[in-house]
Amino acid sequence: MTHDAALPTFRLLPGTTLTQAQPWQHPPVTLDSPALAVMTDLTQFRAATTHPETSLREAEQTMIYQGVRMLFVVTDMPSLEGLITTTDLHGEKQMRLVHERKVVYDELCVADVMTGLAHLDAMDLAVMRNARVGDVIATLKRFGRNHLLVVEAAGGGPRRVRGVISRSQIERQLGSVIDLAPIADSFSEIEQALV
Repeated sequence: MTHDAALPTFRLLPGTTLTQAQPWQHPPVTLDSPALAVMTDLTQFRAATTHPETSLREAEQTMIYQGVRMLFVVTDMPSLEGLITTTDLHGEKQMRLVHERKVVYDELCVADVMTGLAHLDAMDLAVMRNARVGDVIATLKRFGRNHLLVVEAAGGGPRRVRGVISRSQIERQLGSVIDLAPIADSFSEIEQALV
């Protein structure tokens, strides 16, 4: 057979069926399971990203299309500037900006409501390797977050985000709800909560 020979084909007969994918199942998880069992490893799954100047509606459509509730915000790959979640898209911050700036929602962009790099909570991959799912849940509760980042040293260079911990993913894997109380990061957030 030569390298450019056409392959043999045939016509399909009535009754031919379509193979259906089996739903991908996470192994059963308990509070004592290794923490890595609930981490989305970015060496195995492509990170969902957006640009700071993307409109909030476009960011939401990207989340829907990719089936995620969080996007990494990058200008020049792979440099991380922050992240945006579904909560940021529909929270009080964007409504406050609409009122303060006297603009419409469609004029806001990701940079207006994203959580910047300096405000992101992260854990070291080395710590995650020895932790349990219960420890991760305690950390999410401590910070009142739906997502935490997992970072690793990059061969003497700057740290890089290796994975993501998502409350919703843990809930799916555990089969139970994790109650979180949002925690304010600044006096302005406390003030806004009281108004």
